[in-house]
Amino acid sequence: MQTDMTVGKPMKMLLGFTIPVFIGNVFQQFYSMADAVIVGKFVGTKGLAAVGATGTIGFLIIGFLMGVTTGFTVLTSQKFGAGRMDEMRKTVGNAAILSVAVAVIMTAVSMLGMHRLLVFMNTPKDIFDGAYGYIMIICAGIFTQVLYNLVASILRALGNSKTPLYFLILAAVLNIILDLVFIIVFHWGAPGAAWATVISQGISGLLCLVYIWKAVPELKMKKEDWQFDRSIAMKQLGVGIPMGLQYSITAIGAMMVQSSLNILGSFAVAAFTAGTKIENIFTQAFVAIGTTISTYNAQNIGARKLDRVRQGFRATDLIGCVYGIAAGVILFTVGKYFAYLFISDNADVVLPMVETYLRCVGLFMIPLYVVNCYRNGFQGMGYGMLPMLSGVAELLGRGVMAVVAAKKKSYILACMASPIAWVVATILLIMLYFYVMKDMKKKLCL
Repeated sequence: MQTDMTVGKPMKMLLGFTIPVFIGNVFQQFYSMADAVIVGKFVGTKGLAAVGATGTIGFLIIGFLMGVTTGFTVLTSQKFGAGRMDEMRKTVGNAAILSVAVAVIMTAVSMLGMHRLLVFMNTPKDIFDGAYGYIMIICAGIFTQVLYNLVASILRALGNSKTPLYFLILAAVLNIILDLVFIIVFHWGAPGAAWATVISQGISGLLCLVYIWKAVPELKMKKEDWQFDRSIAMKQLGVGIPMGLQYSITAIGAMMVQSSLNILGSFAVAAFTAGTKIENIFTQAFVAIGTTISTYNAQNIGARKLDRVRQGFRATDLIGCVYGIAAGVILFTVGKYFAYLFISDNADVVLPMVETYLRCVGLFMIPLYVVNCYRNGFQGMGYGMLPMLSGVAELLGRGVMAVVAAKKKSYILACMASPIAWVVATILLIMLYFYVMKDMKKKLCL
């Protein structure tokens, strides 16, 4: 099921790869969405707010892990595209070693500093205990996040986007079942939802690992493939760490917005939580496009086919803009009605606030596409630091809006923080595109 993306029609290939990734990402969102729906319905608005109050922290942690594991496998994709299978397997072994190290460090740091972080973010007292219990379990399960994201990234590096999808669907169903059992039967509240998420994620990761062991001959690892190679590791860290930091920088900006929301009370937090859950479902297509173009570009750069890289960007531009317009219209007009999935009480207060958020973000879907596609596309070409500049631009945009929103105690300004950040980052990425293509032409001596 591995796919050579250096030949064939780019549009057809990109769509064929993107759709399974998109569906997989949607099901991955079901982990957190199921948590929010079941907690909101069976624990109440306070429980939903408790889960929501940790959303940006979870994004900070999980986003960093997704970034580094994906970055570690960019070199894998390049070696696969170049047909160097022995070197490719060595990159996999090194990626596994680095990922274990990252998991250990992140688990220790996050669990030791979590209480102070929640206090720093002005987490409301009435939801503090629930929020703390929920996020600590997520932190304890970091190894499950690393396992799944690493093995899924390895499969995608080889052009296989379907297999991770199958296991994610299974895990999403399991997550919902465990949510119901832990919350309704055992009465564990918000922490029960966290346990369901961790267990389900771990199972999907183990299943992917078994599949690689049994069905992917290209990844039949030898003893020497597990030997740590400093030169390979430095290249992987050169892409993986900036990718992880990029997610973290974005998350820090989101945490600043979360802090401004926390000042407004638990209803504002609950509405923002519901709104972001709805937004995330519709915008996973952009995340999928980013994953696809990263793999596509990596393989084609490995094969020294820069013209196909240009064709790939043009194809994703068409896909992204068409989808972005459609998603934006839905979010702006009828998006608020999805909030009934989460809200069991105080709907008259929370629902109009959800609508405000979705209308703010719905108008800016195309800039969000550009951020996901071009940032990941550059990283697939081996540029680690340059795309991070767009993350800094996002941070500045979100940070300024968050400070203003907190000062004026304005919900709508908090809702506009992300759209402003996307626009600022988009302008920078468009300028970087011309530099990257020119620089890569020189590096490939074309």
